Amino acid sequence: MSTVILKNVCKTFGEGTLAVNALNNVDLEIKAGGFVCLSGPSGSGKTTLLNMVGGLDRPSSGEITVTGKRVDLMAKGQLAEMRLRKIGFVFQAYNLIPVLTARENVEFVIQLQGMPAATRHQKSSEILSEVGLDDLAERKPAELSGGQQQRVAVARALASDPALILADEPTANLDSATAQTLMDLLRRLNDERGITFLISTHDQLVMGHARRLLQMQDGQIVNDIQQR
Repeated sequence: MSTVILKNVCKTFGEGTLAVNALNNVDLEIKAGGFVCLSGPSGSGKTTLLNMVGGLDRPSSGEITVTGKRVDLMAKGQLAEMRLRKIGFVFQAYNLIPVLTARENVEFVIQLQGMPAATRHQKSSEILSEVGLDDLAERKPAELSGGQQQRVAVARALASDPALILADEPTANLDSATAQTLMDLLRRLNDERGITFLISTHDQLVMGHARRLLQMQDGQIVNDIQQR
């Protein structure tokens, strides 16, 4: 089974002589349980591709299927529900809510799913323990290091039990040792939970962890390398 399928996906920003083709007829299939990295220079289309798959933006043309459903055809409400139930996000800047503790940041997603308070508390505790933060659950983001904040972001992404996690430059603000720890965590979650990962990166360390490396240039996938 495939988690992600793109068929002839194009994305153009602007019009006329100012038009920029961010994606050019991209075809891609990612099997369930894949650990895939997108690499390439700035402007190659990595983030645009992630945004298309996550339903954060729409293609100009082409088809995008995620967990068997055509996200390019969904209304806004359907896309929001899809992101809440099926897709987790990890961003370069963490995007945590600063006034909430680590636990509350994780519980926020579960609350949106309508779970009762006792269930939310138990589930958030289990997830924070899984990412090695059970002793820091009551700290706010400003009281955590960059690596700890990113692990909270991973915990938050896990909270919805997603089939797919999209990560955009997740190690960009981390030192190499912390980045290594984060990537070990993501690979372990991939191995143990079977979650599909699609990660954009400039970081050679991240690329080295990929099972499959897609190299992008000028809005196209120019190399598709199976690693380990």
